[in-house]
Amino acid sequence: METVGAEVSLLGFGGMRFPTKEDGRIDRVKASEMLDYALANGVNYFDTAYYYHDSESEDFYGEALSRHDRDSFYLATKLPVWEVKEQADVRKFVEEQLRRLRTDHIDFYLLHALDKGRWENVVQLDVLSALEELRAEGKIRYIGFSFHDSYEVFEEIIKVRKWDFCQIQFNYMDTEEQAGMKGYKLTEELGIPLVIMEPVRGGALANLSPDLNEKFAKLNNDATTASYALRWVGSLPNVKVILSGMSSMEQVQDNLNTFADFKPLNDAEYAVIEEVAAEMKSRVQNGCTGCSYCMPCPFGVNIPECFKRWNQYHIYRSYGVIGFAWDGMPVEQKPAACRECGKCESVCPQKISIRADLKRVAADIDGRIWK
Repeated sequence: METVGAEVSLLGFGGMRFPTKEDGRIDRVKASEMLDYALANGVNYFDTAYYYHDSESEDFYGEALSRHDRDSFYLATKLPVWEVKEQADVRKFVEEQLRRLRTDHIDFYLLHALDKGRWENVVQLDVLSALEELRAEGKIRYIGFSFHDSYEVFEEIIKVRKWDFCQIQFNYMDTEEQAGMKGYKLTEELGIPLVIMEPVRGGALANLSPDLNEKFAKLNNDATTASYALRWVGSLPNVKVILSGMSSMEQVQDNLNTFADFKPLNDAEYAVIEEVAAEMKSRVQNGCTGCSYCMPCPFGVNIPECFKRWNQYHIYRSYGVIGFAWDGMPVEQKPAACRECGKCESVCPQKISIRADLKRVAADIDGRIWK
């Protein structure tokens, strides 16, 4: 990021989707191999957050990256602002995160998942003053925020100060969602570098229906469908880091192939993406990205999984692509277990009408209906 003097890699490693063992814990052997390989091949930006992987992600990063020269990579993590009840909590979190990460400083520190309500809490408690104190002590270096709300809220937050950077959800399906393309253009105008999350929309843009995959294959049979989503974001000049939550060595290698000799999209590729996006948008039922902020459900419903399979069902227009996963899903995790308490909707970054959509999931999949 030229404006802050950090030479970051365009591909960043997201710490939210590491491979896991049967007990749900991070498979540290496999994940460490992936990190080592990424580092050896030019990736130097590693992103995590306090609660990722049930609060294990920071500790894993600390263990895995402590074997490497600290000057060879940048660490990014986030303050869970919804847990900050008084200004002193900011320092408590940062000190704990430094211990977890086994480091004396955090390079990129973000206010996590800001929306209107959380931003009001940040202002009321003067959280930014506490972060500036920690920066003066050398414990954090660059201050930014990640964001999930409307463009209007984004504009309010980003104009408050000259942020070192900010992080938004952005991909070729989300140009009019949250900050969207208007938000991107505003960061360009203000000279605030962008980190991008959800460039492949939680994996939804990695493997499309056969007819849509074929459109990309005709452009280049050796390139994966996911690579076009990544290149769409990377072709924008103010995008400095593109985060990918990689779950396997194959994903690491494919992403490295995309970024090793990065080429912006050409006109023919843009045209195909626009065509594919239009078709996709006509099929997707809701905007769930699988972030899991709605979890755990008090009654056991696996909300992200239900929506993932529902959207896949409509995108592919085939029960076959979801049948194995849906049939194997415990009944207590399916929509019928929902008691409509509404807890999930109060924390959903996408503002989805989860209770109503769960009813639609059951009706569509059980009735073998698609649109």
